[in-house]
Amino acid sequence: MDSASYPPQSFIDPVTLMQIRSLELRAKAVVEGFLSGLHRSPYHGFSVEFSEYRQYVSGDDPRYLDWRMLARSDRYYVKRFEDETNLRVHLLLDTSKSMSFGSLAHTKADYARTLLATLGYFLNSQRDAVGLVRFDERIDEFIPARYRTGHLRRIMLALERAAEGTSTNLAQPLDEVAERLRKRGMLVLLSDMLTSLDGLETKLSYFRARGHEVVLFQVLDPAEMTLAFDEPTLLQDVETGREIYVDPALAREQYESRLHQHLDEIQASCDRLGIDIYRLTTDQPLEMALGDFLRSRVRTMARTAKRSKGW
Repeated sequence: MDSASYPPQSFIDPVTLMQIRSLELRAKAVVEGFLSGLHRSPYHGFSVEFSEYRQYVSGDDPRYLDWRMLARSDRYYVKRFEDETNLRVHLLLDTSKSMSFGSLAHTKADYARTLLATLGYFLNSQRDAVGLVRFDERIDEFIPARYRTGHLRRIMLALERAAEGTSTNLAQPLDEVAERLRKRGMLVLLSDMLTSLDGLETKLSYFRARGHEVVLFQVLDPAEMTLAFDEPTLLQDVETGREIYVDPALAREQYESRLHQHLDEIQASCDRLGIDIYRLTTDQPLEMALGDFLRSRVRTMARTAKRSKGW
């Protein structure tokens, strides 16, 4: 499902969304608007209650077909059993200083926290277990995945904390997460990925080898995509404090070339590992990211169902 598949009336402009002070209310607005839009659209079959049904696949016992769902949606669905319903998801948030950049009224950190709050709110509403990992160079906070009363509120409070990290280091936190996770599940990694990629593919491959599903959201500011300023400017690296004088007229072509090479390397690593990666800029509606995540979740459910049948 691409962006053209979403009903435009369901989109909330991120600048407007960020004016809602409560992170949980932002998440609720995105989720309810997204699902309401799907119900009004030709893609209503996509919004079936994930916690109760999954689409019929060859080999399923036809005795468990839900004929009422067939009458309503003209599609075949079967009731899912309890062991198929509970997904265990850990949300990994990059809190390094580079996430504090923003050329709009909100920063990458604001956007990222709202996106993970949205995913957490949605997953909790589906009775899935959700956890949170905040990291910069090391893990700052680790909340194990749970589904219980009050757990979502704990995650929201952790997300509301300002990003106070220093530099980005993806490899070390991923090592620490791997040591703590004993049960197979899904990891949603959210970062601007503006750091060295040395060893990243090896770390991610470990999770895939252990049977974890991995989804990566790369969040960038629109200005970072094009070096969007006109006058020569003294820039400061927010993570190292280093200052550099930049003339955009001279540097833009080289900057864009190196950025796209970096992005291509990330994409290639994810492709080799079978990892879904979605690149977002902070001016894009969060409904699009939620739709991307749901696509990944549907694929996860299908693979889980095949494994349970020994395919």
